[in-house]
Amino acid sequence: MSQVLIIASHPIPYIAPLFREMVAQGWSLQVAYCSAEGLEAYQDQEFGEAIAWDLPLLAGYPAQILTNQSPWPGLGRFWGLCNGQLWGMVAAADVVICYTGYVYASFWIAALSAKWHRKGFIFSTDAHSLASRRTHPWKAKLKPWLLPWVYGVGDSILVSTRLAVEMVAGLGIERDRIFFTPSAADNDWWLAQSAQVDGAAVRQAWGIPPDGAVVVFCAKFQPWKRPQDLLAAFQSANVPNSYLLYIGNGPLRAELVTLAQGDDRIRFLGFCNQSQLPAIYTAADLICLCSDYEPFGVVVNEAMLCGCGAVVSDRAGSQELVEPGQTGAIYPCGDRAALTAVLRDLLGDLPRLRQMGQAARARMASWSPRENVAAQGEAIARVLQKS
Repeated sequence: MSQVLIIASHPIPYIAPLFREMVAQGWSLQVAYCSAEGLEAYQDQEFGEAIAWDLPLLAGYPAQILTNQSPWPGLGRFWGLCNGQLWGMVAAADVVICYTGYVYASFWIAALSAKWHRKGFIFSTDAHSLASRRTHPWKAKLKPWLLPWVYGVGDSILVSTRLAVEMVAGLGIERDRIFFTPSAADNDWWLAQSAQVDGAAVRQAWGIPPDGAVVVFCAKFQPWKRPQDLLAAFQSANVPNSYLLYIGNGPLRAELVTLAQGDDRIRFLGFCNQSQLPAIYTAADLICLCSDYEPFGVVVNEAMLCGCGAVVSDRAGSQELVEPGQTGAIYPCGDRAALTAVLRDLLGDLPRLRQMGQAARARMASWSPRENVAAQGEAIARVLQKS
């Protein structure tokens, strides 16, 4: 049995289910976290408040929190993660899978150690285009030249969408080195939690009737998430007996609240933790993701598992989950008129909307941690065969 070392930046709810699935599939692995951020309450600058996840993040798989030796520790900057222990840990493994992203020093410590010790090196990316959230012109010019070299460091590359397969292949990486690993939520957990929800009771607590059509926005209230697009489109659509719920927080909250004044169909529920979300999604009908930069958007997975149809912009990686007219709709990012038309069409036809939610749940049967981990296993097999 090959020994697999997995390197991740910090514990988050979206990757722990993958590691548990690896154990279930018989992997011999060790997960090394470069930072403990996420295990305790921390100040999330983008939400604008302290966040403490309420689900176990280290249970069900072997994990180790490494000492971060960075003089400037933290996420979001190159020297924020610097874990010298990785050099020896990589040497002791047969193959390495790195989830940190190439924007951290720890990634390069692991990559250099893998090359020095002739170990297989695999890394993941959730990007599906060369676009960047922070639109620095020099970055846009540099990426097409730099990324072919960066991706060339990996013996195999894990990508979360088929759009990403094309992006990485377009950089000159051989297709047999690219493995599609669907970006997945913990399907079993979400389905089980949703089955326990009394949707009528949840709606009653919101003051929303059982026959109302409910659309949810669940994300950080940041400019690139474009929450104001949904509010404007919802108000323009003006569908009777329809409601809009905002889940989250961030710097645009005050603007959104001001724009929603006088419209009692729009509710702001604040940040809701993982254990609260199944009830919200199960009692809703539709989730909307308006982002102009969204590598994937796992909230769409979660909502679809709870029976919500999905409306997403054409900049979101999760558009791959949407079958237009069957499980939701895809619209041009920033086109409020197009989004208005979609909402008017869907929110005005509740039976169709509920049927769409059932189809969305069924769609997720083949997009789960099982498929993700199986594909990662294929990537490992290729690397070991080539070594």
